[in-house]
Amino acid sequence: MSVDTATVKRVARLARIAVDEEAALRMTGELNAILGFVEQLGEVDVEGVEPMTSVMPMDMKKREDAITDGDKADDIVANAPDTERNFFLVPKVVE
Repeated sequence: MSVDTATVKRVARLARIAVDEEAALRMTGELNAILGFVEQLGEVDVEGVEPMTSVMPMDMKKREDAITDGDKADDIVANAPDTERNFFLVPKVVE
């Protein structure tokens, strides 16, 4: 895939970036070099290579999956105008 100056100008316009003719020509070469490198990466044989999250082998940090109430009920309702047993009391709206 290659990029021409018309494509560079169109992308610049969509990104709301002012690009003059000289900058468009320079960016055309730079973008073509980047796309060429990306195409080279597609040619790399990765058959049998395990996906990894880091270059150093490590296990994911996991916490115990336990349900708690957070022990913050008093803090949550502290600024409410009216509460009862850690529940918000609101005026009746429907009769």
